[in-house]
Amino acid sequence: MIIDCDACVMDGTAACADCIVPMLLSESAGPTRIGDDEEAALRNLSEAGLVAPIRLVGRRTDRGVALA
Repeated sequence: MIIDCDACVMDGTAACADCIVPMLLSESAGPTRIGDDEEAALRNLSEAGLVAPIRLVGRRTDRGVALA
């Protein structure tokens, strides 16, 4: 999964404030890639109520959705 807040339609919304991605990217500039295992771990933690969910929603472009 490629995480890029600049390519997320939720950027700057209330959902953005309740997303784990900004915390993950606080030390990073630009898009960040996380592996399948890390993504699954974050989803499991979120489902257990231990961390905020990933609320990443890709922007539509003329080539489809901007996020992988």
